[in-house]
Amino acid sequence: MASSSNLLAMAIAVAAVLLAGNGNTGHAARRLADTTEAPALAPAAAIPAVPAMPKPTIPTIVPAVTLPPIPAVPKVTLPPMPAIPTVPAVTMPPMPAVPTVPAVTLPLMPAVPTVPPNTVVVPAAVVPALPKVALPPMAAVPNVPMPFLAPPPKA
Repeated sequence: MASSSNLLAMAIAVAAVLLAGNGNTGHAARRLADTTEAPALAPAAAIPAVPAMPKPTIPTIVPAVTLPPIPAVPKVTLPPMPAIPTVPAVTMPPMPAVPTVPAVTLPLMPAVPTVPPNTVVVPAAVVPALPKVALPPMAAVPNVPMPFLAPPPKA
């Protein structure tokens, strides 16, 4: 399931990049090139090492073809639309009066009693002192540096 969802996510990402990639930038570049006037360029100097070549004549391969005239679309007469029937006017009875709700006097809210302050004293936890224990020295492994060991004390 994970691989198919990854494939779908990748396909959506590629489609978004393709759709958003060159869509507007090409049109903007063409519009900018069409609307801005480029400064007149100086005529290019002829390169002395390359001789000028005559332009070849391009033969017309496809003869001009005249298309037949497009036939006119015939007019179609539609039958007249039937008249829309009118809805008859209905007289509605008068709306009954909305009864008024009588005003009700509510009793007063009782006073909320105050909570007495907390008078319970919690004793502090007593932690006994731990005795100092001397550990035996750690055996050194040959050819293995021990950077985490403290250096020997200086006398």
